[in-house]
Amino acid sequence: MCASLSDFFINSEIKGGIGDRFRARRFKKFEAQLLKFNRPIRILDIGGTECYWENRGFHLRSNIVITLLNLNKTEAKYDHFKPVIGNATDLSDYKEDEFDIVFSNSVIEHLFTWENQQKMAEECQRVGKHHFIQTPNKYFFIEPHYRLPLFNFLPKKIAYFLLTKTPVAHGHRWDHNRATRWLSEIQLLSLNQFQKLFPNSTMSKEKFLGMTKSFTVHNFD
Repeated sequence: MCASLSDFFINSEIKGGIGDRFRARRFKKFEAQLLKFNRPIRILDIGGTECYWENRGFHLRSNIVITLLNLNKTEAKYDHFKPVIGNATDLSDYKEDEFDIVFSNSVIEHLFTWENQQKMAEECQRVGKHHFIQTPNKYFFIEPHYRLPLFNFLPKKIAYFLLTKTPVAHGHRWDHNRATRWLSEIQLLSLNQFQKLFPNSTMSKEKFLGMTKSFTVHNFD
């Protein structure tokens, strides 16, 4: 199936799309920071996959050990990738500063409540000496999960109607359970909210046509 214009713009899985180019540029900045670290480097990737790192050549870097934390167990082909089951809001299995870096890409907006987002932010800063966390901008004109313009500004009832009664999101109608869960789960963050979660971090903004598409915080400086 051909990608839609919104897919090309927002979906980072489409090679050559704007979303993919933003992710590659962001990762290049992250990779440059790794030069400052002694090996081995211990990374906790919250919500990450081995494929994501393999596509960036990290399957060849056995001196960078990456723990992949997800709600469900995943598999890994390489010994230096360590899939584990866990919850971003409770990393009590890990001690303070256990990881050199906590990495997360577009996860913190999937936690249902502000309280859960606070817990994740606190845990990331507790178990990691450094962190590199990204999230979409609440006020960008395309909502990245539904890939629809201005969808994030609609009342929940109208959003639910569009998801379940029309094929505007991802080309098909959604069932009640999926629509209800996504509308509850996804809580996009504003700049001020993200800064409150990571008050001592450096904030960078990804821009497109003068508008901020997403935010990244880190404390490498």
